[in-house]
Amino acid sequence: MSFDELPATGTVRRAPAGTLCSPATGTIGRAEPIRRAEPIELLRRVPYGRLATSMRALPFLTVARHIVCDGRILLRMHSGFGHHEACDGSVVAYGADNYNDTASGDGGDLWSVQFTGPAEIVHPCPEQERLFGAAPVSVNGEPFAPAYLRVDPHFVTEHTLKF
Repeated sequence: MSFDELPATGTVRRAPAGTLCSPATGTIGRAEPIRRAEPIELLRRVPYGRLATSMRALPFLTVARHIVCDGRILLRMHSGFGHHEACDGSVVAYGADNYNDTASGDGGDLWSVQFTGPAEIVHPCPEQERLFGAAPVSVNGEPFAPAYLRVDPHFVTEHTLKF
Protein backbone atom coordinates (compact mmCIF):
# COMPACT_ATOMS: atom_id res chain seq x y z
CA MET A 1 0.00 0.00 0.00
CA SER A 2 1.44 3.40 -0.94
CA PHE A 3 1.68 6.40 1.37
CA ASP A 4 -1.27 8.06 -0.37
CA GLU A 5 -3.48 5.00 0.16
CA LEU A 6 -3.00 4.71 3.92
CA PRO A 7 -6.26 5.38 5.77
CA ALA A 8 -6.11 7.51 8.90
CA THR A 9 -8.53 9.14 11.28
CA GLY A 10 -8.59 12.90 10.75
CA THR A 11 -6.76 12.62 7.44
CA VAL A 12 -6.43 15.84 5.51
CA ARG A 13 -6.16 15.37 1.77
CA ARG A 14 -5.80 18.27 -0.60
CA ALA A 15 -6.07 18.36 -4.36
CA PRO A 16 -3.13 20.03 -6.12
CA ALA A 17 -3.58 23.78 -6.01
CA GLY A 18 -1.80 24.52 -9.30
CA THR A 19 0.44 27.57 -9.19
CA LEU A 20 2.16 28.58 -6.00
CA CYS A 21 0.79 32.11 -6.07
CA SER A 22 -2.92 32.20 -6.83
CA PRO A 23 -4.23 35.55 -8.09
CA ALA A 24 -7.73 34.55 -6.95
CA THR A 25 -6.76 34.29 -3.28
CA GLY A 26 -4.77 37.51 -2.95
CA THR A 27 -3.10 38.27 0.34
CA ILE A 28 -3.34 35.56 2.94
CA GLY A 29 -4.96 37.04 6.03
CA ARG A 30 -5.24 35.82 9.59
CA ALA A 31 -8.18 33.69 10.56
CA GLU A 32 -10.77 35.25 12.83
CA PRO A 33 -10.46 34.09 16.46
CA ILE A 34 -12.55 31.01 17.10
CA ARG A 35 -12.99 28.75 20.11
CA ARG A 36 -11.29 25.73 18.53
CA ALA A 37 -9.03 26.38 15.61
CA GLU A 38 -8.36 23.82 12.93
CA PRO A 39 -4.83 22.40 13.22
CA ILE A 40 -3.51 24.18 10.11
CA GLU A 41 -4.91 27.48 11.40
CA LEU A 42 -2.93 27.05 14.63
CA LEU A 43 0.23 27.52 12.56
CA ARG A 44 -0.80 31.13 11.98
CA ARG A 45 -0.33 31.74 15.70
CA VAL A 46 3.39 30.93 15.76
CA PRO A 47 6.09 31.83 13.22
CA TYR A 48 8.49 28.86 13.53
CA GLY A 49 8.35 25.09 13.77
CA ARG A 50 10.51 22.03 13.24
CA LEU A 51 10.96 19.97 10.08
CA ALA A 52 11.84 16.29 10.43
CA THR A 53 13.04 13.82 7.79
CA SER A 54 16.15 11.80 7.12
CA MET A 55 19.38 12.59 5.32
CA ARG A 56 21.69 9.74 4.26
CA ALA A 57 19.49 7.32 6.28
CA LEU A 58 19.89 9.38 9.49
CA PRO A 59 17.00 11.33 11.02
CA PHE A 60 17.34 15.06 11.50
CA LEU A 61 15.30 17.93 12.85
CA THR A 62 15.72 21.54 11.74
CA VAL A 63 13.99 24.83 12.42
CA ALA A 64 11.96 26.55 9.70
CA ARG A 65 9.80 29.64 9.30
CA HIS A 66 6.35 28.85 7.93
CA ILE A 67 3.28 30.43 6.35
CA VAL A 68 0.01 28.79 5.29
CA CYS A 69 -1.07 29.18 1.66
CA ASP A 70 -3.98 27.40 -0.05
CA GLY A 71 -4.07 24.63 2.55
CA ARG A 72 -0.36 23.94 2.19
CA ILE A 73 2.54 24.85 4.38
CA LEU A 74 5.35 26.93 2.87
CA LEU A 75 8.66 26.77 4.70
CA ARG A 76 11.70 29.02 4.59
CA MET A 77 15.00 27.65 5.82
CA HIS A 78 18.72 28.16 5.38
CA SER A 79 19.98 26.52 2.19
CA GLY A 80 23.56 26.20 3.42
CA PHE A 81 22.98 22.86 5.16
CA GLY A 82 21.27 21.16 2.20
CA HIS A 83 18.26 20.15 4.28
CA HIS A 84 15.85 21.41 1.64
CA GLU A 85 17.47 19.14 -0.95
CA ALA A 86 17.14 16.12 1.37
CA CYS A 87 13.41 16.90 1.77
CA ASP A 88 12.63 17.49 -1.91
CA GLY A 89 10.37 14.69 -3.12
CA SER A 90 10.32 12.98 0.29
CA VAL A 91 7.65 12.56 2.93
CA VAL A 92 8.44 14.86 5.85
CA ALA A 93 6.92 15.82 9.16
CA TYR A 94 6.50 19.45 10.21
CA GLY A 95 5.44 20.43 13.69
CA ALA A 96 4.84 23.60 15.63
CA ASP A 97 3.54 24.43 19.09
CA ASN A 98 2.95 27.22 21.56
CA TYR A 99 4.91 25.57 24.39
CA ASN A 100 7.05 28.66 24.91
CA ASP A 101 3.93 30.78 25.29
CA THR A 102 2.75 29.82 28.77
CA ALA A 103 0.68 32.99 28.96
CA SER A 104 -1.10 32.24 25.70
CA GLY A 105 -4.32 33.98 24.76
CA ASP A 106 -6.05 30.57 24.85
CA GLY A 107 -6.57 30.59 28.62
CA GLY A 108 -3.17 29.04 29.25
CA ASP A 109 -3.86 25.89 27.20
CA LEU A 110 -0.95 24.56 25.20
CA TRP A 111 -1.13 22.86 21.81
CA SER A 112 1.08 21.16 19.27
CA VAL A 113 0.33 20.13 15.70
CA GLN A 114 2.20 17.88 13.31
CA PHE A 115 1.65 17.56 9.58
CA THR A 116 3.03 14.70 7.50
CA GLY A 117 3.17 14.78 3.72
CA PRO A 118 5.33 15.13 0.63
CA ALA A 119 7.62 18.15 0.30
CA GLU A 120 8.99 19.87 -2.77
CA ILE A 121 11.32 22.77 -3.40
CA VAL A 122 9.40 25.83 -4.61
CA HIS A 123 10.02 29.45 -5.53
CA PRO A 124 7.41 31.65 -3.84
CA CYS A 125 6.00 34.75 -5.48
CA PRO A 126 7.09 38.14 -4.06
CA GLU A 127 3.86 38.46 -2.04
CA GLN A 128 4.54 35.16 -0.29
CA GLU A 129 8.15 36.13 0.36
CA ARG A 130 6.88 39.26 2.13
CA LEU A 131 4.57 37.15 4.31
CA PHE A 132 7.61 35.37 5.73
CA GLY A 133 8.85 38.68 7.13
CA ALA A 134 12.46 39.54 7.87
CA ALA A 135 14.98 36.78 7.36
CA PRO A 136 17.79 36.03 9.81
CA VAL A 137 21.06 37.78 9.05
CA SER A 138 23.19 34.69 9.63
CA VAL A 139 23.00 31.02 10.58
CA ASN A 140 25.88 29.60 12.60
CA GLY A 141 28.00 32.54 11.51
CA GLU A 142 27.40 32.29 7.76
CA PRO A 143 25.05 34.59 5.79
CA PHE A 144 21.46 33.35 5.63
CA ALA A 145 20.54 32.06 2.15
CA PRO A 146 16.84 31.16 1.91
CA ALA A 147 15.47 27.95 0.47
CA TYR A 148 11.73 27.25 0.26
CA LEU A 149 9.73 24.05 0.55
CA ARG A 150 6.03 23.34 0.17
CA VAL A 151 4.52 20.59 2.33
CA ASP A 152 1.19 19.13 1.24
CA PRO A 153 -0.29 17.86 4.54
CA HIS A 154 -1.82 14.39 4.21
CA PHE A 155 -1.91 13.38 7.88
CA VAL A 156 -2.49 15.76 10.78
CA THR A 157 -2.01 15.24 14.51
CA GLU A 158 -3.06 17.75 17.14
CA HIS A 159 -2.44 17.56 20.89
CA THR A 160 -3.69 19.96 23.55
CA LEU A 161 -2.75 20.32 27.19
CA LYS A 162 -5.58 21.83 29.23
CA PHE A 163 -4.80 23.75 32.40
